[in-house]
Amino acid sequence: MDRTPPAPAGPLLPDWADPRDLDPAVRAGLRGLDFRNAETVARHLVVAGTLVDEDPEQALAHARAARDRASRIALVREAVGVAAYHAGDYAEASRELRAYRRMSGDQGYRAVLADCERAQGRPEVALRLVREALAEQPDRDETVELRLVEAGARQDLGEESAARLVLEGALGGRPRPDGVDWEDEPTRRLAVAYADLLTATDDPAADAWQEAVAAAAPEEDDVAFGEEELPEVPDVDPAADDDAVAADGDDADAGDDELDFDADVEREVAELLGEVEPPAEDEPGH
Repeated sequence: MDRTPPAPAGPLLPDWADPRDLDPAVRAGLRGLDFRNAETVARHLVVAGTLVDEDPEQALAHARAARDRASRIALVREAVGVAAYHAGDYAEASRELRAYRRMSGDQGYRAVLADCERAQGRPEVALRLVREALAEQPDRDETVELRLVEAGARQDLGEESAARLVLEGALGGRPRPDGVDWEDEPTRRLAVAYADLLTATDDPAADAWQEAVAAAAPEEDDVAFGEEELPEVPDVDPAADDDAVAADGDDADAGDDELDFDADVEREVAELLGEVEPPAEDEPGH
């Protein structure tokens, strides 16, 4: 008698969800799964990737269904994290993207993780994560995203002048609307944030900046960190490990809390909430 528990059903898959629509470059990510399970996971990921902008809640439901069947595959955890971020579930987004980073070794999503901390009411933690990321001299696109999170966190703390300095520095110092390269997307994102900050602080220059934003804005332009590609179904042997569905349905996070990144964040959050005493100044690393 077969004692293998059935995998969770998840939301219904639409007919248009074709596993062949996934990127062939990441097919190998699903090779450890039984063929039928791999196809189902892939179809859920296709739906999640397709709906992430227009219906993020439904995209998240499909990404979670993929995780229920393949929790030990890094690309699946990434898909859940991205969908959760778009759906506004920042706690889940943070957990899943950290899991993805640990499992894959990819150190991306630093701006997203910092923004998740900010969204959960922890701007001080967000600023620490931004500082750590900037210290590693990321590329221009990531630097812009980090500066946007930094400016937002400063505003959350009531430090509008500091937020303004962050954005002005990122725009080259003392920016003017007619001096901005509105065709350059990272620059445009900074300029939009700067215009909004001027408006929020009743700055006399706000109207001119908002007019320039309105004139330059494409239809766009949601958060696009460029790391949301979802995997394609693998070419697998149908005789692959029959236990994959049951094994991958288990929770794969048992050792996650031992990792330095999580420990640092959780410790700092606890300090900010007054749940633990802060470390002494002479402790290592402080």
